[in-house]
Amino acid sequence: MTQSHPRISKAVIPAAGLGTRFLPATKATPKEMLPVVDKPAIQYVVEEAVSAGLDDVLMVTGRNKRPLEDHFDRNYELESALQKKGDAGRLAKVQESSDLATMHYVRQGDPKGLGHAVLCAAPHVGQEPFAVLLGDDLIDPRDPLLQRMIDVQELYGGSVVALMEVDPEQIHLYGCAEVETTPDSDVVKVSGLVEKPDPTDAPSNYAIIGRYVLDPSVFDVLRETEPGRGGEIQLTDALQLLAQDEKAGGPVHGVVFKGRRYDTGDRGDYLRAIVRLACEREDLGPDFRSWLRSYVTEEM
Repeated sequence: MTQSHPRISKAVIPAAGLGTRFLPATKATPKEMLPVVDKPAIQYVVEEAVSAGLDDVLMVTGRNKRPLEDHFDRNYELESALQKKGDAGRLAKVQESSDLATMHYVRQGDPKGLGHAVLCAAPHVGQEPFAVLLGDDLIDPRDPLLQRMIDVQELYGGSVVALMEVDPEQIHLYGCAEVETTPDSDVVKVSGLVEKPDPTDAPSNYAIIGRYVLDPSVFDVLRETEPGRGGEIQLTDALQLLAQDEKAGGPVHGVVFKGRRYDTGDRGDYLRAIVRLACEREDLGPDFRSWLRSYVTEEM
């Protein structure tokens, strides 16, 4: 009989990256604060965590990331100005981000990789399973990936990673999973993981995307994990050990995601995300779609 496991209540969002692919825009502005239509990318990620019932959010930040904290804090001067103008709509939008979740912050002193960033969350998380959401990946709220991953973790225990099938020629851009089937069509058991393999050496075309639900045993493994690819402490390497040795805190399962995902860490995908989301907005979509059709037809 499958045993029940502790309910997940905390989310960790690593946000210490330098955003070099978006320079010079990110010279003074955190990449997570770049707008996707009219909300910063990071707000979509926090909203996703909250929608899955995780309203205790720890953000792992670094230098020049203070705007992240300011965004999720109250801005009394701005709120007062909007209130005096009677602009209830914009006032509600401003207050929305500060009321979303209970936010906590910790700095990653040295940029030692995703595994190190996750390890920075250990004092806050304690001995509970927790979710990790990477700010570069936006998951469409109509495709509740994180909730499904939480359900799988509660069923099987251990850790759960999000997987997508990608073109085999693109697998070198991702962590890659070796998998075994399970009775659930969207769930696989992970038997091995490798970070950014050469396509000829990849065990599959299942790529790890930026959502994880992790057993707290991962912290003990990360403390002993040596720097790997790129000289960084790789979360993939720690999960590889857990997948191979269930006694260390496994098993590791994967949820195969076939929904809508927007990679805002890539400039081209970032622009496509803005276009797609703007087209679907009730307030912007009709006029924007009409203009876009005309632009493509007449000027392209």
